Amino acid sequence: MEHVPALDEDLKKTLGPATAKVLAEQLGLHTALDLLHHYPRRYAERGELTSLAELADQIDEHVTVVAQVADARVLTFNGGRGKRLEVTITDGNGRLQLVFFGAGVHKPHKDLLPGTRAMFAGKVSKFNHKLQLAHPAYEPLGADASDRDAATAFANQLIPIYPACAKLESWKIAKCVDAVLPAAREAVDPLPPALREGRGLVPLTEALLKIHRPAAKADIDDARQRLKWDEAFVLQVALARRRHADSQLPAVPRRPVPGGLLDSFDAKLPFTLTEGQQAVSKEIFDDLATEHPMHRLLQGEVGSGKTMVALRAMLAVVDCGGQAAMLAPTEVLAQQHHRSITEMMGELAEGGMLGGSDQGTKVVLLTGSMGMPARRQALLDLVTGEAGIVIGTHALIEDKVQFHDLGLVVVDEQHRFGVEQRDALRSKGKQPPHLLVMTATPIPRTVAMTVFGDLETSVLDQLPAGRSPIATHVVPAKDKPHFLARAWERVREEVEKGHQAYVVCPRIGDEEEPRKKASAKASPEDDAERRPPLAVLDIAEQLARGPLAGLSVEVLHGRMDPADKDDVMRRFAADEVKVLVATTVIEVGVNVPNSTVMVIMDADRFGVSQLHQLRGRVGRGSAPGLCLLVSEMHEASPARARLAAVAATLDGFELSRIDLEQRREGDVLGQAQSGVRSSLRMLAVIEDEEVIAQAREEATRVVAEDPELERLPGLRTALDALLDTEREQYLEKG
Repeated sequence: MEHVPALDEDLKKTLGPATAKVLAEQLGLHTALDLLHHYPRRYAERGELTSLAELADQIDEHVTVVAQVADARVLTFNGGRGKRLEVTITDGNGRLQLVFFGAGVHKPHKDLLPGTRAMFAGKVSKFNHKLQLAHPAYEPLGADASDRDAATAFANQLIPIYPACAKLESWKIAKCVDAVLPAAREAVDPLPPALREGRGLVPLTEALLKIHRPAAKADIDDARQRLKWDEAFVLQVALARRRHADSQLPAVPRRPVPGGLLDSFDAKLPFTLTEGQQAVSKEIFDDLATEHPMHRLLQGEVGSGKTMVALRAMLAVVDCGGQAAMLAPTEVLAQQHHRSITEMMGELAEGGMLGGSDQGTKVVLLTGSMGMPARRQALLDLVTGEAGIVIGTHALIEDKVQFHDLGLVVVDEQHRFGVEQRDALRSKGKQPPHLLVMTATPIPRTVAMTVFGDLETSVLDQLPAGRSPIATHVVPAKDKPHFLARAWERVREEVEKGHQAYVVCPRIGDEEEPRKKASAKASPEDDAERRPPLAVLDIAEQLARGPLAGLSVEVLHGRMDPADKDDVMRRFAADEVKVLVATTVIEVGVNVPNSTVMVIMDADRFGVSQLHQLRGRVGRGSAPGLCLLVSEMHEASPARARLAAVAATLDGFELSRIDLEQRREGDVLGQAQSGVRSSLRMLAVIEDEEVIAQAREEATRVVAEDPELERLPGLRTALDALLDTEREQYLEKG
């Protein structure tokens, strides 16, 4: 009887130690189940000639192509002592050269006769401006005697092309899959039968067989739809259980008190809140009034007034005797928030002080660089309850910091914090405090449901009245140097009108960075990538001596002394500094309405969402904003396409979709969020919006009926596999 490997059996037993070692080290596959979930990237048809045209974008990548030999010839060199076999393959549209050297030419010369169709695998390289595969592995798909078995196997089948590596070609992985495929019948189905039947999905065993060995294209569609549902549903169940567990925790309800601090603050406002701000505030106040902790994500466009919404929530908590803490990722941002909140509150931020309001409270700042007397006083104000609001950096998390009654934690720019840091601050409440997470990086709905699925989501997409439009242009510094000269003229013109400017660089300039050697064949794009990114200290000096001579130019970066940073920001806010040359330290929260122009140097070195964030620092007043994206990259390069996308729209949600499509999803859903590799192999968060939304609904219903999943052992098993220790901790920390 054939050996059927168990799903959790080490691949060494089935495939032998050498192959198992390559699969584990190169592809992260350790068990039969891992290998069954290593899905084909695409499928080639028996008679199909796979397109070679797309290989130009895959230099240095390991590829598998199906093509036909057009011609083959042996060339000699070194006076006849050396031999080289050149084989040209074609798919009817494009051609590709294969090269074999030395003693390795004889077998391929015999095998690869003109007309032979085969699978070829190797690393794409470029030689003399031509694409080639050097010493590729190959598997003939011919019909001669020696290949009859292969031909029979492939004759009526779609050929799966697997994600492969140099040491293990796609067809060898296919043979490994064949060895473990019998184990698929042991796979435990995580989907409840009613859900599977109701959605018309095939059973898991059938899906695994069809994805690896489809008889027709319809099989692939059936399998993909089913496997996408598995991934979406199991992940959404994990998040639904997290939400359910949170809803069981006790929390102190914090209801706004009529005639209290919040009402006094609202009465002083010189403007009306937008409809969006009012609607989101109502959602937050409803959450705060419940007896379990609020867990809400507030996402809004740059400048949509999130801080105002958060401040009103904090004031409501202070009204009923609690304290609120706002956690900011940088000292610059913490100081900025402290300044703007105390300015907005006026005498209401001076509770207990001479001239302060009777209804007021103290608003304190706590950062790592504060002097000891100020720090001691801030800690005292927190433990006694004198300070209703504290704004700080990770210094808030330290053991010494104790609260009288922490009722609300507001985390600004949540992607800058590890879950452990948020968790540490939340643990400082006597009971779990309410949590409001804010981000100005717009997140597509599906990503919010997948990455932040344990949080309810509110969106602010209306800009307050008086915000001005921002025009964005790409400045091709290498192709058109006069455009860059014009950019500096525009900065001067804005300053002459009484406005201010930012110049952003990717690097500080005080670090050692060895310059890579230039090669004789380097292209202009290679040069642009080879040189170190432009630096704040260098650019500030060049501008002050050259195009912006006579203007007050100052620098701001993360390695400056905190007091110096604060001093520069104060003088910039007071219009004493006209041009601020900075790193991305100004990316979030910095609010100087008089700044109308931003020049971003080496803009191609920043991500799409980051450029959008930076751009949001201008156009915050009544004058229109201007953002200039300077790049030396070639017009046809992907980097320039990214910049063109940013210049074409001010819609952050649209840009976040573009950003996500250009990056691998694992970056979004894997390590960056949870510290482990993404579990999504089949699901694409942008394309599969409908599946994710439906899976969330189903998961919420299933968990409400059976929180411990006692009636669904298959789902419980799949959940345990997904939630290894690290991921479990991540979800628990929310």
